Amino acid sequence: MTTFVDRVELHVAAGNGGHGCASVHREKFKPLGGPDGGNGGRGGDVILVVEQAITTLLDYHHSPHRKATNGQPGAGDNRSGKDGQDLILPVPDGTVVLDKEGNVLADLVGQGTTYVAAEGGRGGLGNAALSSARRKAPGFALLGVPGTTGDIVLELKTVADVALVGFPSAGKSSLISVLSSAKPKIADYPFTTLVPNLGVVTAGSTVYTIADVPGLIPGASQGRGLGLEFLRHVERCSVLVHVLDTATLESDRDPIADLDLIEEELKLYGGGLEKRPRLVVLNKVDIPDGQVLADMVRPDLEARGYKVFEVSAVARTGLKELSYFLAEGIAKARARKPKEEATRIVIRPKAVDDAGFTVTYDEAEDVYLVRGEKPERWVRQTDFNNDEAVGYLADRLNRLGVEDALKKAGARAGDGVAIGSDENSVVFDWEPTMMAGAEMLGRRGEDHRLDAPRPATTRRKEKDAKRGDAAQQEYDEFKPF
Repeated sequence: MTTFVDRVELHVAAGNGGHGCASVHREKFKPLGGPDGGNGGRGGDVILVVEQAITTLLDYHHSPHRKATNGQPGAGDNRSGKDGQDLILPVPDGTVVLDKEGNVLADLVGQGTTYVAAEGGRGGLGNAALSSARRKAPGFALLGVPGTTGDIVLELKTVADVALVGFPSAGKSSLISVLSSAKPKIADYPFTTLVPNLGVVTAGSTVYTIADVPGLIPGASQGRGLGLEFLRHVERCSVLVHVLDTATLESDRDPIADLDLIEEELKLYGGGLEKRPRLVVLNKVDIPDGQVLADMVRPDLEARGYKVFEVSAVARTGLKELSYFLAEGIAKARARKPKEEATRIVIRPKAVDDAGFTVTYDEAEDVYLVRGEKPERWVRQTDFNNDEAVGYLADRLNRLGVEDALKKAGARAGDGVAIGSDENSVVFDWEPTMMAGAEMLGRRGEDHRLDAPRPATTRRKEKDAKRGDAAQQEYDEFKPF
């Protein structure tokens, strides 16, 4: 049964905003009660939070679909809908959030660090909030905005100070078991360790964490064995420790060759591992042949500039010196690390020439594309079955300057205008004569501007008819029989 998962693909969906309510207060002897429709509630966010008690992504491996709750719709008597509840997803310390293309979205390190993976949609305004001196009793309300959805990838990179690297059965798990209180699985066959082990070591006044990387063999950086799957767990380590087996029974292996092969794999993997401080541990010197081999290779290792320790995890010799030396190196590394400053609030004011939207012409589709956060959100909030709501949208776009921008771009009455992304856009015929004015409104839910004959619609129909005639003529000329 799988108990350790360090990479998952997660589908997150934030809650949708609740719809606003269109209601008029009705009470005896109060014929002009006015609008009293409440606003819709905000949809819940999906938030990742670092929890150090969590050490695996196993829960998300079994349940990859996570959704926050929706906001509730507004109601009459000025009652606003309830906000959706945020969905809090605890993740291990050292989790990296990526998109489907592999771009890093967030690097979550430290207890309590948060990242909003999906933002809930805002609730729609009720007609009480939409009323004004010009529109005293709106017969419509704004719809709630759908929450964002998407797929993200979570990768766990173990947060440890020291990483043990070496061939399978070199004794890495045994070292962790005697240096710390960790209890990894230990056996005398290769690939005993199938997941990274993490232990906490106390040496004097210094407390540090130590981890091993299982399954490193030649070709690991290209996917052989288990090394590529777990090499990411050493990226955050301050010190690399080569654990070399001096009592191997394989005739074609020796400590120097093992060191060269592992160094080559670290170099091929990249990530700055080739620049980390490292030292060498000659393990299993309690075996007579192991001590003899350690005496032979130690001068060569020291000549390369490595600090060498001879230890035995079974006999527990040489461990105290190793532990205190690592603690001293970790303390120096922590002292060199720049102090973390409090997060500053960065305010980026909008440029004076930023209209908040863009207008471009798509020659292939013969439409003018309007892109921008406000126009796209307003379109999603509009009930197109309500003429008054459509007229309100036209007024908002006009005040924002969309109509002037379309004129400058060369748009004419009847041209197609698309607002929104390519996958979810709303296309309509542009009516430049749609002027704002409460005197043009009719009964609740109506807008007389949409009832009058519109030259843009006629022009659009004529254009479509010409296209159809041209297509028919082309077919008549080239038909096979």
